[in-house]
Amino acid sequence: MQVFWSKGYDATSLDDLCDATGLSRSSLYAAFGDKRSLMLQSLSRYVDNGSEKIAKRLATKAPFRAALADFLNDFIDAIVAGPGRRGCFIGNCAAEIPRHDREAMAQVRAALARNEGYFRAALDAAKSRGELSRKADTAALARFIASSIQGLRLVGKANPDRALLEDIAAVMLRCLDE
Repeated sequence: MQVFWSKGYDATSLDDLCDATGLSRSSLYAAFGDKRSLMLQSLSRYVDNGSEKIAKRLATKAPFRAALADFLNDFIDAIVAGPGRRGCFIGNCAAEIPRHDREAMAQVRAALARNEGYFRAALDAAKSRGELSRKADTAALARFIASSIQGLRLVGKANPDRALLEDIAAVMLRCLDE
């Protein structure tokens, strides 16, 4: 996963994968199938780990706005410090996977939908606690937050300027006020 995330699918060679796993080519194929299958398994692992972290961060007694602000702050810290500059593995895969690879694109869409679902659930809970307007469209807000996080990662990959990233995060938080 780390190799695909750092180098991208096309630039990752079988030698890179063998070095990272410590397996020979034949063992790599026996364990994971072909390079594409290994990339899809890597994406699945990334989504399972990342989505679980999102769910835990949002499943708090703190108000949603505070939980999201803390999440965004940590997110920006990771980008500025360096580890977050690889971008989001889901976003990287979405950009690199050919459109005709329906199975891979379906996995990317499912990953994005899963994360959006966690935001939606947290927003619904916040709305029921009176933290959001009764008119708040939690589905639209969840889509906006999930896509904005993708955008934050993309901008951070190209320009990891803290002030710029904090400005984007502040606009995201202001959307909760409407």
